[in-house]
Amino acid sequence: MTSTVERPETRTSRRLPAGGPRPGTGIRWRVAARLARRQLRRTLLSSALIGVLVMLPIAAMTAYAVIGASMVGTAQERVTAELGQTEAWISVAGAPGSGFWQSPTDPTWFGYPENTSTAPEVTPIADPTALLPSGTEAIRVVETDVRVETPDGVTRIPAWGGEVWDERFHGRFELVDGTTPRTGREIMATPATLERLGVAIGGEVVLTDSDRTYTVVGTLDSAVLSDATSALFLPASAGLEGDARWYLPDLTLSWSDVEKLNEDGVVAYARSVILDPPDIADDSRRGWSGADDGALWTMLIVLIAGGLFAAYVVVMLAGAAFAVAARRQQRSSPSPRASVRQLPTSAASSCSREPRSDSSRGHRTRPRRRRRLHHDGGARRRHGDAVLGLSRPLADPGRNPRVLGARRHHLCGFPGADGGALRHSQRPPRRTSPAVAPCVETHLGIDPAAGRRRSHDRQRFRCPGDRRHRSPVGLPLRTIPPFGIVIGPVLVQIGILLSGRWLLWVTAKALSRLSLAARIAARDAAANSSRTVPAFAAIAATVFIAVFAIGQTSMQNAWTARDWMYQAPVGTLAISIHETGTGAPLDDPAAAEAEKAGIELADAVGASGIAVVSHQPEIWSYASAGDVPADATRVIAVMPERHLLDPVEQDSFSGGQNRANPIAVIAADEVEDALGITMTSAQRAAYRSGAAIVTDPDYVTDGTIDVGAWTGREAYEGEMPDNIWTRWEEGPPRSEPIWEKKVDAIELDLPHQGIAVAIAPETATELDMEIRPFLVIASFDGPVPVEVRDRVQEQADASTADAWVLAPYFEDGPPDDSLWMIPILAAVGVLVLGASGVALSLARFERRPDDATLSAVGGTDSLRRRIGFWQGLIIAGFGTIAGAAAGVLPPIGFAIQSRDVLLISDIPWLVLALLAVALPLAIATVSWLVPPRKAELTRRTAIA
Repeated sequence: MTSTVERPETRTSRRLPAGGPRPGTGIRWRVAARLARRQLRRTLLSSALIGVLVMLPIAAMTAYAVIGASMVGTAQERVTAELGQTEAWISVAGAPGSGFWQSPTDPTWFGYPENTSTAPEVTPIADPTALLPSGTEAIRVVETDVRVETPDGVTRIPAWGGEVWDERFHGRFELVDGTTPRTGREIMATPATLERLGVAIGGEVVLTDSDRTYTVVGTLDSAVLSDATSALFLPASAGLEGDARWYLPDLTLSWSDVEKLNEDGVVAYARSVILDPPDIADDSRRGWSGADDGALWTMLIVLIAGGLFAAYVVVMLAGAAFAVAARRQQRSSPSPRASVRQLPTSAASSCSREPRSDSSRGHRTRPRRRRRLHHDGGARRRHGDAVLGLSRPLADPGRNPRVLGARRHHLCGFPGADGGALRHSQRPPRRTSPAVAPCVETHLGIDPAAGRRRSHDRQRFRCPGDRRHRSPVGLPLRTIPPFGIVIGPVLVQIGILLSGRWLLWVTAKALSRLSLAARIAARDAAANSSRTVPAFAAIAATVFIAVFAIGQTSMQNAWTARDWMYQAPVGTLAISIHETGTGAPLDDPAAAEAEKAGIELADAVGASGIAVVSHQPEIWSYASAGDVPADATRVIAVMPERHLLDPVEQDSFSGGQNRANPIAVIAADEVEDALGITMTSAQRAAYRSGAAIVTDPDYVTDGTIDVGAWTGREAYEGEMPDNIWTRWEEGPPRSEPIWEKKVDAIELDLPHQGIAVAIAPETATELDMEIRPFLVIASFDGPVPVEVRDRVQEQADASTADAWVLAPYFEDGPPDDSLWMIPILAAVGVLVLGASGVALSLARFERRPDDATLSAVGGTDSLRRRIGFWQGLIIAGFGTIAGAAAGVLPPIGFAIQSRDVLLISDIPWLVLALLAVALPLAIATVSWLVPPRKAELTRRTAIA
């Protein structure tokens, strides 16, 4: 007789009794916190890794924000640096009674009413202190430049005249060492000045302008000067002339007081106004704080860009670490995912276990039930998931004859027994419906809905004149390419992220035929895509930015190098001589004085060779054609008609050569230093005999150049050929030359030279050319030290006269790619190595049970090393190749859009190939070299 017995209830019901109290939210959070603490202690290394990943970018951005914010002074700091302990300063800046105004916070921002087209012709007041209340104390300070004798000659440095060492200037000027001046012959200086002049406290300084000698009695530090800036501080009795300010130690000025001073053309910087600025309705009078705003905007942009990039990388890597921890917790419990997610919010959890059955039906149904929990058609396994399919048979070896056979082969010592067992490992689970087409579309940046709009778009772009389809801001095709060039690769990055699992599955299928280690590593990466995809996505983002920057900057630099116009040979110093004002050219005495000053400057910097380059004075320095002397002539080398531009097709031209005045005059002994060449004896003899050195082959026809002469007035009126365009109908008629002749040409391969044609002084005399020096070139035997470069401009300023100025320039050539490429590659290498290290560490951490399984079936340490090699190659290789492929697209797009200005061939393809291939190989090699930790074997009892 049989009877039915009810099954005892083994699961705790989650249904609360009616009317009973409901657990509060606090209990749930306490339970979640307790479980989180236990999980933290159990996975301390991965938790610490996640914390470090989150901490590092936040710490870096915080440090940058602190440093950037500290460079922008507060209102109190700005007032102290400007006023010291005084209350205000005033200065004359405008005309009285003309509606003059100033900004409350920026006295240098001032002006007149909008209806005033020019500055009023009113004499400014001489002494603004007369506008202050009687008895007001004011300290006059003058800021200017003075010429001082140095061991190398004469230099010009900033100077202040007035008692700036007064204690009431503390904060703007502070005593560093020594004492303050007590007589009219004692001065102070910055510490950098003593080093620059080669003197010490107690030494003497000679001012060449006034031919006076002063004694340095102390050093002073200025808040408005850097520590490396030289400056002198002289007493008021020195009589310096320059910009004068009157500092008010005791008088407090309000905004109304400042406005009254503005009525008389006086500006003021008042402490009370700066600290509490008034509200000005007129935006044009609020002033401009460009330096502070620029620094803040730069800091904000860097923080946003760096924050987005760091957030993306950190989210990817930290997400991978969280996925490893969550998967480890899931494998520790046989419950489905939903139950695992409920653990943090449950006071107690029970594992849903199925009753064990030895029947054939029960044996078949358990895997089916597990597979129903996952939409990809594959069952999630417990520990040992990395070696796919091995953990389940080993947990019950009596049910799998293949594993038993492998174990018997291994125990019997048959060769290849361990590999035979691993070859039967399960492949990565296939998706039931892999979305291949959407992945490819996203990968290529294709809009899936584009096909539905294709006919409408074709009609829109075919009929741009149709007003129904015309964009209000112009043709949309003009704005699509720049956005598409940048947005397309970003969509590629998103496509890589979304299709990462499918890509890994394809890769695992392809690598399965190479070797056992490649098969295991590839299937491990595909099975654990939640760990692998974020890792190579972070690497891809890093490489994408690097490749984009390298490719675009290389093309820009190559374009710059192609159009670079050299002022002088590379490594030399070019000292240009410029006339001041808009008057006539320099007369002979002034030109000789300027030439002598340029030669002295070249000698002062230790030049080994000096060349003086002369040419004809510029016609444009005259006010009108009538001011040009009637006997003035202009001799030029005429460009052949075949090389001139059509003004209808190309109405603009830019270049470093002066085509309207192309002939330079250089002595035969100096031409090699001027052009940076070595001439043969035959070329030198021909040059002395009247031949011309030509660096631009367009001037040469059958070994000669055409030289002609026109009057100065014809050149001024545009009736002389300009060597750029052909004659156009609207232009002035071309005049016939006074004379013309052919000159033998010495062709040199020197592209992009500022000197197109050079002749000897004797040849210039034969051609009746009036010449003036305009350039002094100094050559050196070796690199010029940085300190010498820094002092050249100061020495040039000291040599400046009223009629001319010297403008020194070191010709270093176009920028070198290595200056910026090496830092970019170094930064990318560090980031990629870091991301790869994190990903491989997570992989090794998660593979510990799989290593135990490998060792249990006879896997050797060399096999585990090879698995580590392939893991590093797959993770880093996926990231670098995907990032490089996406990063090179924007430079190619910009090159195509630039119309041959930027060339695709200028992209350093070898460097990009090394970045995409050599870097993952190096990472994989390091992963192979680092030995895996000893596997922790699990003792198993054989079932008879």
